[in-house]
Amino acid sequence: MQTHSKSIAAIVVIAVVLLIDQALKIWVKTNMTIEQVITITDWCKIRFVENNGMAFGIEIGGKLFLSLFRIVAVFFIGHYLWKIVRQNLSTGYVVCIALIMAGALGNIIDGVFYGAIFSESTYYQVATFVPVGEGYAGWLHGKVVDMFYCPLFSGTYPDWLPMVGGDSFVFFSPIFNVADAAISVGVACILLCYMRTLSSTLNDEK
Repeated sequence: MQTHSKSIAAIVVIAVVLLIDQALKIWVKTNMTIEQVITITDWCKIRFVENNGMAFGIEIGGKLFLSLFRIVAVFFIGHYLWKIVRQNLSTGYVVCIALIMAGALGNIIDGVFYGAIFSESTYYQVATFVPVGEGYAGWLHGKVVDMFYCPLFSGTYPDWLPMVGGDSFVFFSPIFNVADAAISVGVACILLCYMRTLSSTLNDEK
């Protein structure tokens, strides 16, 4: 019975994260132009950007490689999630892994489908849905939609610092989405609370 409840918890977490992530991405994609900004507060803004990379706009390898890498990663995460549910590990740990899987799935959807079903977003034109296969890129070549921009504070580096002295900076400057946030929260909670559990399950694989 406990195993069943943990399965339900994982499914609910994944479904809720995906629903919120995709609903917000589609709204941004079909209502905003590239680099358009909606200010909520001085430190919380909606700023529409697209990227070819991984979380927070990091780019490694080509677009096709990244899409395939995400798909393979989700397969292994899903297998691991299924395993820890069957082992009846703590619900909190199951939720953390489910958050990571949901985040990976959210960005996979962008990469796999968005290029085929949306017209291109530009600095002057809002994207629209198009007939499947007539979008701005092929399958597996879509760009990931990011929108959360949280510049908590800005300032200037002291003049005595080498290389960057006198330059201005913004903290926190990466632009991210709900999927990125889900991955980050899941990883952070594991590092803070479940490292022993993670280590024990990985040792069991050996």
